[in-house]
Amino acid sequence: MTTSARPARRTARRTLGAFAAAAALTAGLLGVSTATAPPARAAACTGNSGVTVVVDFTALGGGIETGCAPGDPASGLAALTGAGFSYAFHPRFPGFVCKINTLPTTCTNPTGTAYWSYWHAAHGGPWSYSNLGAGSYNPAPGEVEGWSFGAGAQPGITAP
Repeated sequence: MTTSARPARRTARRTLGAFAAAAALTAGLLGVSTATAPPARAAACTGNSGVTVVVDFTALGGGIETGCAPGDPASGLAALTGAGFSYAFHPRFPGFVCKINTLPTTCTNPTGTAYWSYWHAAHGGPWSYSNLGAGSYNPAPGEVEGWSFGAGAQPGITAP
């Protein structure tokens, strides 16, 4: 390599590095926060092997999906991703889940008729609306977490 080619390569690396840094900074400034999930585990947990997660997509044209977050997830959000679901926060309301598995297609401002409500239950027991956000709640192994999109209705099945 000639000595005149080295400065050109350094400049190209710096330019690419600057673009990457600008993209990361822009994503941070926009408040876009997402979590990707491992492959889905399509069944409820057995016994105390983990936290069962039920996500009701009925209001969005889908069905009801169930997954198992093995072990003892530290939060409702960790249980959600551990069970194979992804989520995104609303850009203007950090910590407010506005999408699960990319649904709905756009994050809308939370209203009384369109948001992801968060629920808890024992296996086979009644659903109880969460008084804590999913990032603050620590579910115990053997519990069931529920998510339902709409006007705050509980998931459409009994807790498995």
